Amino acid sequence: MALTAEQQAIVDQQIAVEDNRAAHQASEEAKRAKIDMIRTAKEILVENRRTQAAAEATDITASQITSLASDLISFVNS
Repeated sequence: MALTAEQQAIVDQQIAVEDNRAAHQASEEAKRAKIDMIRTAKEILVENRRTQAAAEATDITASQITSLASDLISFVNS
């Protein structure tokens, strides 16, 4: 039994809404994962700096944190 045009339009709209919701949820989860990796990278760099001798210690930069976070994300996704 085929759907009427109106019923098919409703089904198509529901599918589009669900696809949009799933895409948004996936996007939010990816952002959360990146934030977690940034926190982890920061903790690693802070701990590495703490264990260095005072003469060897350097400031931790945002680019170091994001670079390490990117490396961690790549490793987790591989």
